[in-house]
Amino acid sequence: MSKDYYNILGVGKDASQDQIKKAFREKAHVYHPDKKGGDEVKFKELNEAYQVLSDQTKRSQYDQYGHTFEQARSQGGGGFGGFEGFGNGQGFNINMDDFGDILGGFGDIFGFGGGTRPGRRRTQRGRDIEVVLNIDFKEAVFGVEREISLKKTASCSRCKGSGAEPGSGDETCPACRGLGQVGRMQRTILGNVQVQTVCPACHGEGKIIKEKCRYCRGLGLTNEIVNLKIKIPAGIDNGETLRFAGQGEAATKGGQAGDLYIKTRVSPDLKFRRDGFDILSKAEIGVSLATLGGKIDVETVDGPVELKIPEGTQSGRIIKLKGKGVPSLRGRNSFGRVQDKRGDHLVEVIVKTPTGLSRKQKEQLRELGI
Repeated sequence: MSKDYYNILGVGKDASQDQIKKAFREKAHVYHPDKKGGDEVKFKELNEAYQVLSDQTKRSQYDQYGHTFEQARSQGGGGFGGFEGFGNGQGFNINMDDFGDILGGFGDIFGFGGGTRPGRRRTQRGRDIEVVLNIDFKEAVFGVEREISLKKTASCSRCKGSGAEPGSGDETCPACRGLGQVGRMQRTILGNVQVQTVCPACHGEGKIIKEKCRYCRGLGLTNEIVNLKIKIPAGIDNGETLRFAGQGEAATKGGQAGDLYIKTRVSPDLKFRRDGFDILSKAEIGVSLATLGGKIDVETVDGPVELKIPEGTQSGRIIKLKGKGVPSLRGRNSFGRVQDKRGDHLVEVIVKTPTGLSRKQKEQLRELGI
C-alpha cells in the first residue's frame, strides 16, 4: 500500500524541519502504545515517517522516488539504501536527542536511558546543601556576617578536580576510540534499535587519565571542612531562605557545583515584635502623663528615642515612630536604585492605673472627676 509520510505526520511537502518535529511530538504523545488510547501500529508508522522526513538526505530521496519503498526499489533503488530496514524487522537507527525529547520519558519504558545526544554527556551537577542559621532579632533587622563550617564534597585541591595526577596528562579512550559514545543493538516493541549512548569508560569525554590523582584516587573530589563567610542582609525574616550559588557540593570533573541554601531562624525578643517591616512594642505611662501630655524615652532597635505623648492619651493608643522599623529587602524606587526604606516602630501606650493611694489622694481624684 502507498505510504504518504507527509500525510501521516499531517504536514505539507514544504514543511520545515521544526514543523515536522513538532507534528511528530504531538502525534507521538497521542498514539504511543503505553498511553491510554494509544495505537502501536500508528505509532510505528509515525516513527517510520519521522525517521525519513527528519533526515534531509532520506527526505530528498523519498521526494524523488515516490510514496513507497516498493516503488523506489522497482526504479532501481539508486541511492535509496538509507531506507533499508524500515518495517521489515531488521532494525533502524534512532536519534536519541529527538526521540527522548519528543516522548518525554517514554525512553525509560524502552530502556533507551533518556534523551542525551550521542557524543555529548550531560553536565553533572553537585547536590544542594541546606543549613539552618540561628540569629537574634536585631541581627535580622540590621543584617549580620557569620562564618559557618560545612563538611561537604569539594574539588580536589591537588588535581583541581581533573582526577589526574598533576603532570600525567590523558590519552584517547580505548573503549570508544575518542568518540565519547558507544553503540549497541536493542530489541524493543518497535524492532531492533541501534542505540547510541555515552561511553561508560570516559563519560563522553573521549579521553581517560593516564595516572589517577594520589589524593582523590581519580575521582576529582574530596570530603573537606570548608569555612564560609555568609552575609545575612538587613531585613531578613524568620523562615526566609537565602541562596548562595555554587557553594553546595562539588560535581565530578568540570561539572557544576550545587547551591547552598541558608534558612534563617530568628530568636524572639522580649521587648519587640515584628509585623512585616514594622516593629511593635509597648510603653506604660501614668494617669497624669496621659492626661496632661509630655515626653518619655522608649527603647527601639536604634537605642532610646524620645516619644511625645499627646494630652488626653487613652490606654491602647498607637503612636508611630516613623522610619524606626525593619529595612526592606526590596527597597528600590521606580528608577531601580536602592533606597534606605524602613518600616515604622509602633508604640502601644498603656495607661497604668494607680494602686495603693492614700485617702487624701483618692479625695483629690474624686474632686477632679477622674
